[in-house]
Amino acid sequence: MTETIMRAVRYERYGPPEVLEVRKVPVPVPRSGEVLVKVHATSVNPVEAQVRSGRMRPMSGYRFPKGTGEDFAGEVVAVGPGVDATAVGRLVWGTQLGLNSAAAAEYIRVKESATAAAPPGLGAVAAATLPTVGLTALTALRAVRVPTGGKLLVVGASGGIGSVTVQLARAAGTRVATVSSERNLGLCRDLGAEWTYDHTRLDRLPAGPEFDSIVDLHGACLSTYRERLKRGGRMTTMAAKGMAYALLSVALPGPRVRLARMKPSRAGLDELAGLVERGELRPVVDQVYPLEAIADAHRSVETGHSRGKRAVRVAGD
Repeated sequence: MTETIMRAVRYERYGPPEVLEVRKVPVPVPRSGEVLVKVHATSVNPVEAQVRSGRMRPMSGYRFPKGTGEDFAGEVVAVGPGVDATAVGRLVWGTQLGLNSAAAAEYIRVKESATAAAPPGLGAVAAATLPTVGLTALTALRAVRVPTGGKLLVVGASGGIGSVTVQLARAAGTRVATVSSERNLGLCRDLGAEWTYDHTRLDRLPAGPEFDSIVDLHGACLSTYRERLKRGGRMTTMAAKGMAYALLSVALPGPRVRLARMKPSRAGLDELAGLVERGELRPVVDQVYPLEAIADAHRSVETGHSRGKRAVRVAGD
């Protein structure tokens, strides 16, 4: 490891995607328990665009410059004190979950315990689209506890989290129904959904209680979906727009809408890698951007028209 300067995405103020710029900055030095990862690829999650825009400034603070990017896939090139030197050379993936993440860079330092072996043969670009959405999907499915052979409704099924949720549910033997845009109904069927519904035609949803569990990833029309939940069923929302209704549901007649918080873990990453290796999970990549075009990736995410993930190539795959 001889480089001391790297390319990294930074911004000096909150604002539109145009505030993002690629700069030359010092390569970070791994601290105790950390590794230095040469990033081959990252991806863009909606929360990163929200932080950059300033909508989360009470939590993300006012210290600049800031980086961006949670997911990463790459190679360990150096280790800090307390980390076995044999980690150097490993191909790893993970997420820098947090409001001050900075994986959109040529190098990042992360806790060694926050990394896991990347799925062999998947490729860095594809791998970098899975950690955050995959761990979130696992969290959502554990929160709703779909009974064996039960029926699950996934709202917002064609996005990053939704496309993984559908696949994980199918791998567990769950019967899946989805809500998405009309243009993504075919994608949802390809991922394993038995029933697909256009979000503009919710009148076509089955009338009355129909589903054992519901995972909401959109945050709109929660009362409509909640009416389709069977007695004793469970529903969770992972969408920021759904938080207010989830809190209100505690005081409303009928089942409550749960909030679930994802926590990164090596065990979760290993579980996702196993699903990939068995052919039960595949990334859905909408588009791949070079690092210099990350503003375009953020702009695309902000349209809300999701079909999987937007990936960002940093180095050779």
